[in-house]
Amino acid sequence: MMEIQSTKNTYVKELKKLHRKKGRQDQQRYLLEGFHLVEEAVNSQAEVVDILISPRGAKEWAAWIEEQALDVTYVSEEVMAAISEQPTPQGIMAVVALPRVKEMRVKGKWLLLDNVQDPGNVGTMIRTADAAGFTGVFLGEGTADIYNLKTLRSMQGSHFHIEIQNGTIQDICQVFKEAGIPVYGSELNEQAVAYDTVEKTDQVALIMGNEGQGVAKEILAQTDANLYIPIYGKAESLNVGIAAGILMYHFS
Repeated sequence: MMEIQSTKNTYVKELKKLHRKKGRQDQQRYLLEGFHLVEEAVNSQAEVVDILISPRGAKEWAAWIEEQALDVTYVSEEVMAAISEQPTPQGIMAVVALPRVKEMRVKGKWLLLDNVQDPGNVGTMIRTADAAGFTGVFLGEGTADIYNLKTLRSMQGSHFHIEIQNGTIQDICQVFKEAGIPVYGSELNEQAVAYDTVEKTDQVALIMGNEGQGVAKEILAQTDANLYIPIYGKAESLNVGIAAGILMYHFS
């Protein structure tokens, strides 16, 4: 057990670097904040390197902490505030090792994200993919890092439940097609195929695109079909996370 009272502590400085993608890649670990996410990590048998507890957190979750055979570092409220990105920290965080890259299972139902830049949208779609029973989510180039704290808050632990992969959308589209799995893009275009006319299937790859530009044209040209969600009111478009939810549940 270690105790840290100063924000100038070397370990604290290293943890603060985990707010940036480069720091996460250099240290091969990331931060989780809040009891629910920390508990999800432990229950999912993620490689939890350390748990940080402030006096507030110790008071709230003392019994749970005693049950865990894990390293615990006690920190002052000032230190917790320095590491946290929340205006009012819950008093508990975890340092978790980045998972080892596994070979992708090219089967089942997959959500493919093309240059989706908002961390909240990415987290929402991963959480929805989990809820909709999808096999996994593939993060294409330009897509927000899932270990960004905002993405982690939006996912609410769903990255522990489904497969997450990274790579180039064009390449993985070809892999799905060679495996005989239909690949559908999403497009705000009334000339595209109405999503609710497409037959449901247990094997599918569904592509969602950038918040402003949508799915890149060169990717749309690779698909078996591109799906359109009708808009009945005066809204110009749907939020990408909402659109993804509608399309994923169509295939659920």
